[in-house]
Amino acid sequence: MLKCSSTQVTGPHPAGCLCQSPAFALLNRHLSSKFSRRVFVAGAAVTAAVSVFATRPAAARIPKAPDSPIAFTNVRVFDGKSETLRSGLRVVVEGQKIKAVEAAEKPLAAGVQTIDGGGRVLMPGLIDAHWHAMMAALPLTTLLVADVGFITLAAADQAEQTLMRGFTSVRDMAGPSFSLKRAIDSGLASGPRIWPSGAMISQTGGHGDFRFPYEVPAAPNGPLSRGDVIGGGAIADGVDRVLQRAREQLMLGASQLKLAAGGGVSSIYDPIDVAQYTEPEFRAAVDAAENWGTYVAVHAYTPRAIQTAIRGGVRCIEHGQLMDETTAKIIADKGVWLSSQPFLANEYSNPQSTPEGRAKQLEVANGTDTAYGFAKKYKIKTAWGTDILFDPKMTVNQGAILTTMTRWYTPAEVLKMATGTNAELLAMAGPRNPYPGKLGVVEEGAWADLLLVDGDPLADIKLVADPDKNLKIIMKDGRIYKNRLAG
Repeated sequence: MLKCSSTQVTGPHPAGCLCQSPAFALLNRHLSSKFSRRVFVAGAAVTAAVSVFATRPAAARIPKAPDSPIAFTNVRVFDGKSETLRSGLRVVVEGQKIKAVEAAEKPLAAGVQTIDGGGRVLMPGLIDAHWHAMMAALPLTTLLVADVGFITLAAADQAEQTLMRGFTSVRDMAGPSFSLKRAIDSGLASGPRIWPSGAMISQTGGHGDFRFPYEVPAAPNGPLSRGDVIGGGAIADGVDRVLQRAREQLMLGASQLKLAAGGGVSSIYDPIDVAQYTEPEFRAAVDAAENWGTYVAVHAYTPRAIQTAIRGGVRCIEHGQLMDETTAKIIADKGVWLSSQPFLANEYSNPQSTPEGRAKQLEVANGTDTAYGFAKKYKIKTAWGTDILFDPKMTVNQGAILTTMTRWYTPAEVLKMATGTNAELLAMAGPRNPYPGKLGVVEEGAWADLLLVDGDPLADIKLVADPDKNLKIIMKDGRIYKNRLAG
């Protein structure tokens, strides 16, 4: 499984060579028996021994960058902004960006590769504005006891699957995803672009407090909670502590901050109706974020939680299912974003292990129709996300969850939300945006994150629910990660 590079050793191995040592042989046998090659390569990004494998390819599943520009011909284009398809166009990709969207009959420059789309639809890669790259990959019980290395390996495997579902970008809304993002960006693992929030900042007994009862009361100088240690959540009470935690996440590379403003379904101690954090505490995090040129988003369902957060300067509400009409008007008037999810207590809901959790889930689901009604009535800036948690078997439903949005919007409106509109929310990170430039659209100068769909998703949005069958090409960053065209 491990061997010296042929570029380093051309004759017999010297006696001092690492590969001749008993320790190396033991390690090699251990790795061969415990890991597949695929898992081992993904893990190379997070092991201290990565230098040993520096001469190996980063990963076989990372495609080589094209040697020449690529032109998609014979396609209909969904551009991420319009509600109709555009015909008679050719899309040229050079490097990581879209070089041109031009008339199909225009003479093509020499040396450009062509991909005949066969009349299929070319569209931007999908964007999930509320994803949990680290927390979707493993059950909560595992997250509470596993080391961060194992969590990152599991998340890396899930990240590849996320990309293969056509999601080329995600806004990560809590979890230690900084290393995963770095591995993807540097070519050690495949996956979507990640806008990380880092640890969700939560008050004691709030949505991000997963301590066991025996850990309370916490000593003034006691050890950090498990959530704090792994970077999943950060418990902070009071203005000074919130300010410190906010600054820490920005230091680690957060593109935006997330705070818990109210009770949650998946959390243990807080009923849904509980509002969390005070206006000054929100303002502390907002001040820290604004000093870094970015913003704060909050987990919140109820009017009190939402309104307190907005008065504190928060610019994005995650969820919002239990808002009332007064709150909806405030959101609209203040120009605050609503990043919501189609929670319907259906087969796509996060599984709940207790009757109390299921009751909270149903309470939230009962407000979903009303919330989307308000969002449409008051023209609230609305993003879409999934919020899949603690069950890797559920992640396959990512595209299917998007299709349920047709309960409130047309397929074209849904796909615009999951591409161009979600990209506008990502750009709100300003100078902290890790991928500055146009995203979620098919136009000149935009990032070359593209899907070739076998069929018309504006007529049949359920095509995105079966990506293995219907996504013939998946391109991210100008690299083709999947090509299933015949021949």
